[in-house]
Amino acid sequence: MEDKDKDKDHTNHDKSYWKSRVGITVIVFLAIAALLFGYEHRIHIFGGNVLLVVLLLGCIVMHLFMHGGHGGGHGGGDKS
Repeated sequence: MEDKDKDKDHTNHDKSYWKSRVGITVIVFLAIAALLFGYEHRIHIFGGNVLLVVLLLGCIVMHLFMHGGHGGGHGGGDKS
């Protein structure tokens, strides 16, 4: 009897959140919201806000160079 309970519990945890009914609903909602947002703000997106794009890309590039990659030396000095 315990084995059946374990199997039932195990199958419930195997299902991913994004494949559940709520997860699919969230994905559909976000997709529709993104389409509406893009449609309403298309003039700003495609209208030549080059300064905003340069600013955002500059932040990303600066973040990567300042960290030196995510394998780099965070953590202090030599411990020998």
